[in-house]
Amino acid sequence: GQDGGAQDGPEETSFRWQCLEQPIGKRLFRQFLEATPGLAAAGALWAELEAFECCEEAERGEAAKALRGRFFTPGGAEHCGFLSAAAMAPPAGPSTPEDFGLARKELLAHLE
Repeated sequence: GQDGGAQDGPEETSFRWQCLEQPIGKRLFRQFLEATPGLAAAGALWAELEAFECCEEAERGEAAKALRGRFFTPGGAEHCGFLSAAAMAPPAGPSTPEDFGLARKELLAHLE
């Protein structure tokens, strides 16, 4: 604004701001992904990664195994082939949300 008010920065129109940080934008973007052939698996992976972060620690092992089987298995209906081998590598120890950090980063880069 003219009176020294907050300026709308380039952030405000960015993909990340509109589709990831705004609740309505995020919901609409997810609906778009689910309805778009070729992007539905990426949308489902995104939802599952967020669900995994909210899992109880005791449930993480099974949840991580299911997530990997569903999205990281070549030939599967929801295989996300845009992920690198490093992003899909299983962890050495118990599964934590950090294990999927690279997969999440590559997923968002793929969607942008």
